[in-house]
Amino acid sequence: MNINVSSLLYPEKPVDAFIIPLPENPLPLSGFAKLFDNATSNSISNFLELGDFQGKFLETAVIYLPDSHFSKRIILVGLGKQSEIDLEKIRGVFAKGVNLARDLKARNVGTEIDEELCKLSRAEALVALVEGVCLGFYSFNRFKTTDKDKTHEIEELTVYSGTKSFLDELRALVRKTEIVCEATNFARDLVSMPANFMKPRDLADVAIDLAKSRKEVEVEILEKDEIEKLGMNAFLGVAKGSHEPPKLIVVKYRGVGEDKDPIVLIGKGLTFDSGGLSLKSAEKMEEMKSDMAGAAAVLGTIRALSDLSFPVNVVGLIAATENLPGGGALKPGDILKSLSGKTIEVINTDAEGRLTLADAIAFAHRFKPQAIIDIATLTGACVVALGEDLTGMFGNDERLKSRIKMAGEKTGEFVWELPLWNAYEELIKSEVADVKNTGGRQAGAITAALFLKHFVGDVPWVHLDIAGTAWRSKGKSYISKGASGVGVRLLVELITEWQRKAADGT
Repeated sequence: MNINVSSLLYPEKPVDAFIIPLPENPLPLSGFAKLFDNATSNSISNFLELGDFQGKFLETAVIYLPDSHFSKRIILVGLGKQSEIDLEKIRGVFAKGVNLARDLKARNVGTEIDEELCKLSRAEALVALVEGVCLGFYSFNRFKTTDKDKTHEIEELTVYSGTKSFLDELRALVRKTEIVCEATNFARDLVSMPANFMKPRDLADVAIDLAKSRKEVEVEILEKDEIEKLGMNAFLGVAKGSHEPPKLIVVKYRGVGEDKDPIVLIGKGLTFDSGGLSLKSAEKMEEMKSDMAGAAAVLGTIRALSDLSFPVNVVGLIAATENLPGGGALKPGDILKSLSGKTIEVINTDAEGRLTLADAIAFAHRFKPQAIIDIATLTGACVVALGEDLTGMFGNDERLKSRIKMAGEKTGEFVWELPLWNAYEELIKSEVADVKNTGGRQAGAITAALFLKHFVGDVPWVHLDIAGTAWRSKGKSYISKGASGVGVRLLVELITEWQRKAADGT
């Protein structure tokens, strides 16, 4: 779908559908809705007087205009209470509107951003509109062989601005938002791939392909023997139960000079997690293909930064493997010597992600990072605590945590800080090693983060637990059931604002 911004107030020739968001109790009409109503012989107000549409959030109605010079249909979408309209509501409303237009087999669709109505700047509302459309339109049907060709697609969506002011800036903003959303949907595709098509080698190939068409991106794939020489035995311990060899994927994006220290992003890359010998229950085990959602978020973020030619250096690290109960699998009670030199007692082989991340965090120090951010589907405890709408955040740097929180509020990928409660260190204290890999069920998300902290040192660091937010058991207004692509928009917004403040000296 091509998304364009026009300086016209109305279409020059009738579009197939025109989307108009309205708040609860929409009469009397105001702003753009009133203008459009006047231009179409009071079609909207006459319809609203029937009482069939109340403007409740995501409520829809279609008005047919067979003789209109502007549109064949008006699609009304409810915004809910006007006092509660925010970026999330805008995203949801336009996702709903374009999907209804697609169901109606519209090919050319128009809409308008009414600043007076939504109390947001035109730029903010436009970004939310594009996000809602691009993310809400997503579906994963790669393996369908029937009805695949019957899916109707909208060819063009035009946002009519009614002004030539800032038109080039608005169009550039649309393209930037599309790039970030395309990277998010790229991450969703990776997470949605079944594990037999997304093994560690396949994830490595994705990274290699990413670099082939982007000169600022370099990829290095470290094989099992190289990983052994490095001494990444925590990572290798997880890989022992699988016939698939592990891959340490190093992706470097260089957007500025080599003298600038990078931000290191680490993504958990378990392409399938059975739990190992501490086997998970069969129920919903098929969703464990999503245990590499952190890796997908890192690759998606680097793709977006590169396509935006963003002036920053970033290193992405992914310790990719499967966690399976093969003959050589890691056993409860085993002790591993990590890359950092610290020894780890394995209590539960299903607490495997933190083992791979421990070695990846230690490996990250060789890049002299400005900061380390790891993103991982790490603990079921975080899902219990925060559900599917909030990502758990832990960290040792207040400024970095504050920036991530603000990025979450702007993108709708909300984070909620949980404490690195030092008293709980006792729960992961081992009698036979430096640390053990789980402290039991109590405070499970916190003890997992405390475990990772052992390998961080003094570098500014944040851990994002996306176990709840990476895979949705049911959809929300603009994100369908399944892979959400969480992390890409959050990290791109974080890095964008971080670099802007650095340039301003703030």
